[in-house]
Amino acid sequence: MTTPAFPSTSDDLLAQEFVQFSVEAGVLRFGDFKTKAGRQSPYFFNTGLIDDGAKLMRLGEFYARRLLASGLEFDMLFGPAYKGITLAAAVAIGLAKHGRNVPYAYDRKEIKDHGEGGKLVGAPVRGRVLIIDDVITDGASKREAADLIRAVGAQPVGVAITMDRQERARDTGEDRRSGVQFVEETLGLKVLSIATLADLMALLATTGDASLAANAAAVAAYRERYGIDR
Repeated sequence: MTTPAFPSTSDDLLAQEFVQFSVEAGVLRFGDFKTKAGRQSPYFFNTGLIDDGAKLMRLGEFYARRLLASGLEFDMLFGPAYKGITLAAAVAIGLAKHGRNVPYAYDRKEIKDHGEGGKLVGAPVRGRVLIIDDVITDGASKREAADLIRAVGAQPVGVAITMDRQERARDTGEDRRSGVQFVEETLGLKVLSIATLADLMALLATTGDASLAANAAAVAAYRERYGIDR
């Protein structure tokens, strides 16, 4: 199977700004990395490397700008433990800076049996809920979050992530979809990403930084091998 090529350029200025920020902040790195799926990847995106207030503030701002431009209607944010907790808080702050003040909540990995107790923390989970996380691998964790939201009578409407890698979730079987496609087609949730692999490829193709551009061939080869059918 030959994967159709992604665009070599991108007119999504927000995405390009975000990819550049990710490189400068050390969140997007190039080299030889093993992914959760067991693949050797020439790049790795890790929001766990957002390790100070300034970076977190900018990340929340990127999410907020993408969400506000999307037109997706939601009443509150939900951050699945653990990375989603910090991200949901950052997005809530980013939205508030733009005049959109929304509540947020998150879950615990283990149910607390003292204090206020329970599995959910923060604002009451109700209405239209937007899940905030960093990436989607195979969609399993997003199904768990959606099920938890529905169990308390609320409606999950979408998932916001940082980077859509646009690659197949599995190497075996007939299902050649990405995790993002699984979430949209099977769970019925709209997925919004700040940037995609296509945006990363666009940056590598147009950057004036020779050391950065040197990664283009390796990323293109990885895309050719694991990229989703378009």
